[in-house]
Amino acid sequence: MMLSPAWREAVEALARRKLRTLLTLLGMIFGVAAIVAMQGVGEGSRREALKLVESLGLHNLIVEAKPQDQDSLKEIRARSLGLSEADARAALLVVPGAERYAAEKRVHRWAVFSDDGQSTAEVSGITPDYFRLAALRVARGRALDAHDNDSLAAVAVLGAQAAHDLFPDGKALGRLVKVNQVWLRVVGVLADRDLGQDKFEGVSLGADANRVFVPLQSAHARFRFQPMEDPVDRFLLQLKDPDTLAAGARVLTQVLDQRHAGAADYRMIVPQQLYRQNQKTQRIFSIVMGSIAGVSLLVGGIGIMNIMLANVLERRREIGLLRAIGARRGDIVKRFLREAVVICTSGAVIGLVFGALLAYAIAVFAGWKVAWQPVGVLASAVACVLIGLAFSIYPARQAAALDPIAAIRDE
Repeated sequence: MMLSPAWREAVEALARRKLRTLLTLLGMIFGVAAIVAMQGVGEGSRREALKLVESLGLHNLIVEAKPQDQDSLKEIRARSLGLSEADARAALLVVPGAERYAAEKRVHRWAVFSDDGQSTAEVSGITPDYFRLAALRVARGRALDAHDNDSLAAVAVLGAQAAHDLFPDGKALGRLVKVNQVWLRVVGVLADRDLGQDKFEGVSLGADANRVFVPLQSAHARFRFQPMEDPVDRFLLQLKDPDTLAAGARVLTQVLDQRHAGAADYRMIVPQQLYRQNQKTQRIFSIVMGSIAGVSLLVGGIGIMNIMLANVLERRREIGLLRAIGARRGDIVKRFLREAVVICTSGAVIGLVFGALLAYAIAVFAGWKVAWQPVGVLASAVACVLIGLAFSIYPARQAAALDPIAAIRDE
């Protein structure tokens, strides 16, 4: 009711041809919906990938010991003593821009329990900077420190799930947990970090919620390990500048090859490269989906051209009368372009709603995340309107070019 007379006439003209208008709208609706759904799922995937890779550390280089069978291990140990904290200390001295490191060793546990419960948590010995480099935050109590490591303290920090299983009442601090044959006092509980996945690009994310962390030196002193095991299972090396990660990885490889006498008993992971690889795949997906959506918008534009041409043929007498009573060619062009704007705007609005619903439906059935980037969503709506207008210019000019007398005589 707030529309000006000119725009109200455009809406009424389209309303008189409901089925034709609806069929024309479908192309624009599906085109915009496809773009919006693709953007929602794509942006959600990007943010989810970034969250996962941040748990590995965008500034980190990660070196893991390779699992070996017994025969291969004997051959390798003739040359290399395996991955160790000494490797990490050497890397800290040699790799340009290296700031700190953190090492981890998994404990072979067969029982984890307390007076109030039991848990299936994994147990790891870690150096003090592990929580910092792995982006883990202590919710209650404190983290493990250098004094705990140097004094072989019998203390532990629990993941959120492990704390819940062992102490259902929520009072874990200061109480005792038994891992295998060793009693440990709980000094901290980690904040719950739900990553939603256990792996990213084939790399384990650690499942830190269901873990028990002890000082690395305490783990070596208090628990039993198999002969010829690597002293540490992995270490993280943090670099100050993420732009130097590729160069740092090359230097680190040279250091480890020299220290391990060329034995292929480790592998290196660069989380930043994993993220770039993931985003490259995502971009290919976005290009394919965007192309399909673009074709749909073009089909919608062609549909608008068809309906406009049909309208010009049906309304020749109307156009002739308008010209006869003083309407200029520009007025006729504007009249038809207004109708095109109404169709495109309606298609864009409905497409935005339908695309959002489609994105959330995909998220529910596929288990993906949805996030929105307002600029991209707005751009899809604007593109819809511009494409519709571009395809409407020719029919509008055809209408304006009609001979008024011939148009009035037309039956």
